[in-house]
Amino acid sequence: MVMARFDVTVAGEVNLDLILYGLQESIPVDREILASDFQMTLGSSAAIFAHNLSALGRSVGFVTRVGSDPMGSLAMERLAEAGVDLSHCTIAGAGKTGVSILLPHGRSRRILTYAGIMFDMTVDDLDIDYLASAPHFHLSSLFLLRGLHAGLPDLFRELKQRGMTLSLDTNDDPEDRWDGVLQELLPYVDLLLPNENEIRRIAHRDSVEEALDVVSDTVPLIAVKCGRSGALIRQRRRRFMAPGLTVEPVDTIGAGDSFNAGFLSAWLGGASAEECARAGNITGALSTQRSGGTEAFRDRALLTGFLRQHPLPERHR
Repeated sequence: MVMARFDVTVAGEVNLDLILYGLQESIPVDREILASDFQMTLGSSAAIFAHNLSALGRSVGFVTRVGSDPMGSLAMERLAEAGVDLSHCTIAGAGKTGVSILLPHGRSRRILTYAGIMFDMTVDDLDIDYLASAPHFHLSSLFLLRGLHAGLPDLFRELKQRGMTLSLDTNDDPEDRWDGVLQELLPYVDLLLPNENEIRRIAHRDSVEEALDVVSDTVPLIAVKCGRSGALIRQRRRRFMAPGLTVEPVDTIGAGDSFNAGFLSAWLGGASAEECARAGNITGALSTQRSGGTEAFRDRALLTGFLRQHPLPERHR
């Protein structure tokens, strides 16, 4: 039996998040509008997930493509700082690393993204033996990884044949179509991690309950992120609500990806669905205590203190 090299492998996108605070929702053109604050943090669902999962003590192998530019270099530095293995990442000589500009407006926000080379990565860029050197594989931002789509069904099938479990967080579909390769992938997915809007879109249903009825026929475990309310879990025919933590957020950027990290880390440790949901709610709430999706996990004093106050399940550790 081959010893696993990592707990989780991840393939996905990397970009930086440029966050401007204090802007009104209706912004006029041809005017200089002043923000009250600015932060630049590691962005993208896959990178935030990989960073925070590693910060929680899990070993993570990450595959991505970045440009040979300062933004790509900074993103790689942040991931390496957290202990993520980057040995199979590609630095492209041409093309630019993506960037997202985020404008938080209370509980809502605008997200303006330049994809850069995140559209370009194909399955040929992925070393399947490297991906299979963990018991679990995670994919985020499905609809931004357009270059992967043609090869993903075969990749998922191969990883399942090698005995791996798979998780998927689709994130938003910028074209709002919610079709194509998604339906081919769901039969291979062990854990789906959408928010309330995404599960409705995935199932093409008007309510979360109807959507869960549809998708749970294919996916055995679904954790629906419901913001400050917590998480709605569907495990085959069983459904329950896991209440969230009451905290005062700095912002909620990356909270969903941070929830994914906590949930999956507990799940890999053999925790129950209830314990996994609680872990996800804890790490999601932690994320909101600093700007962006990773800064709370980079603050070791905050991370340690928060997890001492809100302990993760024993089998998470």
